[in-house]
Amino acid sequence: MSLPKKIFEIKNETEFNSVALEVFNFQYTHSKIYKNYVDLVKTNSSKISHWKEIPFLPIQFFKSKKVISHNLFIEKTFKSSGTTNKSRSQHHVHSLGLYEKSFINGFKKFYNVPKDWTILALLPSYLEQGDSSLIYMINDLIKKGNSKSRYIDLDFEKFKTLSNELKNEKVLLVGVSYALLEMAEKGSLDLKNWTVMETGGMKGRRKEIIRKELHKKLVTSFNVETIHSEYGMTELLSQAYSNGNGIFSTPPWMKVLIRDFEDPFNYKNNFSSGGVNIIDLANIYSCSFIETQDIGKKNEKNEFEILGRFDNSEVRGCNLLSFN
Repeated sequence: MSLPKKIFEIKNETEFNSVALEVFNFQYTHSKIYKNYVDLVKTNSSKISHWKEIPFLPIQFFKSKKVISHNLFIEKTFKSSGTTNKSRSQHHVHSLGLYEKSFINGFKKFYNVPKDWTILALLPSYLEQGDSSLIYMINDLIKKGNSKSRYIDLDFEKFKTLSNELKNEKVLLVGVSYALLEMAEKGSLDLKNWTVMETGGMKGRRKEIIRKELHKKLVTSFNVETIHSEYGMTELLSQAYSNGNGIFSTPPWMKVLIRDFEDPFNYKNNFSSGGVNIIDLANIYSCSFIETQDIGKKNEKNEFEILGRFDNSEVRGCNLLSFN
């Protein structure tokens, strides 16, 4: 079985470890940037026997280096939503088909097939900047959703009319946090039959608020029981999802570790906060082991929360809110 196929066939911890080691060896062999980093931190690659021993590449490298296995064709370059072109990370993707397989399989795991949904997307800032991996994913989900799926404008009256038209249908509303909050502040709506999913934070458009406060406002204005969330970023090919309270779960080919604030090679126990490291095995041709600038914590079920960002990191569009 080919390595890309193995990734989406993982069923247990043993299989995850086996595939993770295979992906690590592939990337250590074929990615100059990653190999140089592993060697720099003095890790003996031949002695790694478990995924927790694999070094994680700091995410800042995606701003300054071309993180991709050498000599591979680049089918698409996604860019993060920074404030200037210089501050935007670039993710060079060899296979869009692999990305599509990852986000579709992930979506199915948490929400079943897209065609069961009317997918509405309220993502104005992402559409403005372009080159967004989130927009690529949403475009495909809308195409695979039912015929009423589409992007919507930041127009409360039009949105109110649409909510009445679709009030009894199975709707997934995906919106960047500031846009959902702006809608919520303009009036109350009855979306009790909908699933509302926030992503992307405030994007510099508004003051950042903690997720609990954001969700409370949205729940009250939209008359829903809970707010779902999507956690993804430009540098990844997979997403984690939350069906409420900001508690995220990952698909089987993805894991999250919490590193110590002072020692990035030491990992914290459950319920302790620290830096977030992500394994995304679908990211095989780039880097599957990334040290992010997010701060979070895990529970005993391997679910995780995002608590904020390191102070010296920039505002970006990957579902990041301020410290609680």
